[in-house]
Amino acid sequence: MRGLTIRTGGAEVTLQELAEPAPAAGELLVDGVALGVCGTDRWLLARGPHRLPAGRDRMVLGHESLGRVRAAPAGSSFAPGDLVTGLVRRPDPLPCRCCAAGELDICLNGRYTELGIVGADGYGAQRYLLGEEYAVGVSPQLGLAGVLVEPTSIVAKAWERLDASVRWPQGRALVLGAGPIGLLAALLAQQRGYEVHVVDRVTGGPKVGQVRALGATYHRGVGDLEGEFDAVLECSGELAADAIAATARGGSLCFVAGAHGGAVSTIELAALTGALIGNRTLTGVVSSNRRHFEAAHSALQKADRDWLDKLLTAVVPLDNYAAAFNGGPDTIKAVIQLGAVPACP
Repeated sequence: MRGLTIRTGGAEVTLQELAEPAPAAGELLVDGVALGVCGTDRWLLARGPHRLPAGRDRMVLGHESLGRVRAAPAGSSFAPGDLVTGLVRRPDPLPCRCCAAGELDICLNGRYTELGIVGADGYGAQRYLLGEEYAVGVSPQLGLAGVLVEPTSIVAKAWERLDASVRWPQGRALVLGAGPIGLLAALLAQQRGYEVHVVDRVTGGPKVGQVRALGATYHRGVGDLEGEFDAVLECSGELAADAIAATARGGSLCFVAGAHGGAVSTIELAALTGALIGNRTLTGVVSSNRRHFEAAHSALQKADRDWLDKLLTAVVPLDNYAAAFNGGPDTIKAVIQLGAVPACP
């Protein structure tokens, strides 16, 4: 079988022959269906992982997964043919109190691994192993859009925090950035009944179309905004100061997923202090756990399937994997197809 690997230092992803995986007790053997490509993968391609699996000179890439169970252990809650996605983080062998309680996204000792990112092989192979405790079932009704569960889980965690802190829910929501994370953030805002506004730099194309298809308002740049917003999600990594300025008193701002080495705006201490004095809540998310995956799956099932499919603007076969790392302004989500696409019921 074949898989996509990367070495320390980055510079290239290589399609290599890999050994067939042999399941241990409690592990599912999974056929890869699709692999989503995101800013983290492109960052790794440029810089390389800072920690490889022990004793290895390469690591299998990929953390946004969709797979089909090939074999399951006796007594498993999964059966051959089931679609699954996998959690990304794994705890340290001596877990901190958060990891021990299942809150893998809030590891306190920092010695976790993340599949396809740091210290552990990812899901970018035609077959891989997945511990049942890290597997999340995916409805066949989502089809290839099931690969969106992992990125949506990050947004679901952001909304979990916003739901708990926004004083006036179902008011006005602002999303900065119309990439896949931003558009998924807007989807969850729309599902919550907010008046949704999205900011990006493009003047047209599929991103603008997806915003408007949600019934949201698209703005080219923050200068086009009027008024303040009860819930703000900064998904661009570049507009932190503008995000703070746009957050209403009693509102909440969440920084989502990080900038991946891009330009970050300078924030004056006075502006930050003023935001807090205004009873605004500032928080941030970059990882997720099982309940966020499950919330994401639920949100995607409620979404319009055609809208979800239009997020997948570049679906390429495994042999043409390099094209997935070279997205242009009209690319929303690039996906590498590892195996047969599930037929929707």
